[in-house]
Amino acid sequence: MCRLPVLAGLFVLFLVALPTCARSADPVEAGFAIDAQVALRAYTALVESHFEGILDGAQALAATGDVQSGDWARIKPPLAVYARGVPTAAAIWFARPDGSYYTLEKGLTDQNVKDREYFPRLMAGREVEGVLVVSRSTGRKSVVIGAPVMKSGKVVGALGVSVSVEKLAAMVDARLKLPANIVFYALDRQGRTALHRDSHLMFEFPSEQGSETLSGAVKEMRSKPEGIVHYTFRGSARVAVFEVSKPTGWVFVLGRSSAPVVP
Repeated sequence: MCRLPVLAGLFVLFLVALPTCARSADPVEAGFAIDAQVALRAYTALVESHFEGILDGAQALAATGDVQSGDWARIKPPLAVYARGVPTAAAIWFARPDGSYYTLEKGLTDQNVKDREYFPRLMAGREVEGVLVVSRSTGRKSVVIGAPVMKSGKVVGALGVSVSVEKLAAMVDARLKLPANIVFYALDRQGRTALHRDSHLMFEFPSEQGSETLSGAVKEMRSKPEGIVHYTFRGSARVAVFEVSKPTGWVFVLGRSSAPVVP
């Protein structure tokens, strides 16, 4: 987080270097990469630290007697306090081992998460971070972060936060204060857009959006830990740097478009 104040200066370098990078030989592109990578890592660190804070809070809460009791009347008050520190949440919930769950907004819902991709992992006593879902309690596109609740060595439930991707993107935009022609996004482990400055593109597969150069760029980004890609999307030429996040497995991308990217 301490690197964020230098972003304004970095983006001046970023914007100057990108057009040159797109046209020039490797030595110039390498110079661009040094400046843009710092900005990219600040973006990646912002999201990673936000997720880490959410998970740390869930783990701490899961270790309390109130939550381990499995009694919603005891769980709800501390969960409500925890919720105040998660402004990007679409829903905060406690799930039972049978998949039924409570949310702060609705109490016991009539939905079940037993068939969700992340649920077996939680029931096996492992944390979850960065799984994309459309929330069954809110209908919102969300990223799940969750922690198992253990008692006497046995999983007795799970605490989770469904992070609104729209709220998350708005937070990134507000913190980084990017010019209109800068694009930021992230791809999940399946190559789906987990986060994007343009909310209309979230949860889409960019490889299926009609641009051969973008499909090639996605393939490259998913096959390397970091690098630079060039592609065309919606009629504008783009050049971007990318890196893979170890905690989430997401590919974080930051680039420049020849036209504004925010509708």
